[in-house]
Amino acid sequence: MPSNDLLLSVHGLKVRFRTSQGTLRAVNNGHFDVRQGEIYGIVGESGSGKSVTALSILRLLPPSAHIAGGNILFHGTDLLSMDDHQIRSIRGKRISMVFQDALASFDPLFTIANQIGEAMRVHRKMGASELDKQIVRLISSVGIPEPAIRKDQYPHQFSGGMKQRAMSAMALSNNPELIIADEPTTSLDVTIQAQIMELFKDLTRRLSVSILLITHDMGIIAEVCDRVSVMYAGFVIETSDVFSLFKQPKHPYTRMLMSSIPRLDMETTSLASIPGRVPNPLDLPPGCVFQPRCHYAADMCTQGMPELLDQEDGTKVACHRIQKGDL
Repeated sequence: MPSNDLLLSVHGLKVRFRTSQGTLRAVNNGHFDVRQGEIYGIVGESGSGKSVTALSILRLLPPSAHIAGGNILFHGTDLLSMDDHQIRSIRGKRISMVFQDALASFDPLFTIANQIGEAMRVHRKMGASELDKQIVRLISSVGIPEPAIRKDQYPHQFSGGMKQRAMSAMALSNNPELIIADEPTTSLDVTIQAQIMELFKDLTRRLSVSILLITHDMGIIAEVCDRVSVMYAGFVIETSDVFSLFKQPKHPYTRMLMSSIPRLDMETTSLASIPGRVPNPLDLPPGCVFQPRCHYAADMCTQGMPELLDQEDGTKVACHRIQKGDL
């Protein structure tokens, strides 16, 4: 694909947190590219560094965190080199975010219209009448019925699914090029989840907006994403198009993750599971961070974390044994 289709490039991202127990290594090699008009997924267990990676892009990390390395290029410009004024001109305008828990992301004291319109008032300086029309249009565009009435209601008058749609309308308010959606289906039932995912697919088709989708749900990845990165203990350990990932996962972690998903087309008496637990980011194991849980671990796997390297089929994998050609 031509390079001018490249919208966001995250390379070598490292994020650290200062704690009373020492330095917590939350992200260790954030590495992925998002193209224009695609839905890119980042998947992994809780604690793998997905949300921290997302927050780093918009520089929304707490004071205890600092970015220790890497770069985040948006149209070729490093977001990490920008001052506060410059990043504010991009945040909410060219890159917006759908936060993890829509139910807790709205202020109960303000109407939906007031909160959707806030970023528009800051970035677009439009009059009250035009702003009201735009808010109605946005609410309607995400499938909320009776938008002229709903806009003046408060968050407690919206269901969970409607709050998530309103959060999406807020993210779209300034016609962004990229939407970061961090676990957007949290606490929603499966029917509403499907509706939100269909909304995201529709947005990419109609508006050519790119979506960076953060999730732990492989089903959602399979349903809506074009390409995906698998994260484990702060490392991106596999990157692939979605079809190749599900047809032939390469990294042992990805294989085990896939095998633990229930299958309706197979009769089983018990579910597969990955032994052990995700390592403590305050004390990562030597070598490959997955080797204490890996069925294929060998002596070489304790001799340093493998690099994320290109494979012949266009995927990228960080595994010593795959790179040696014996797995």
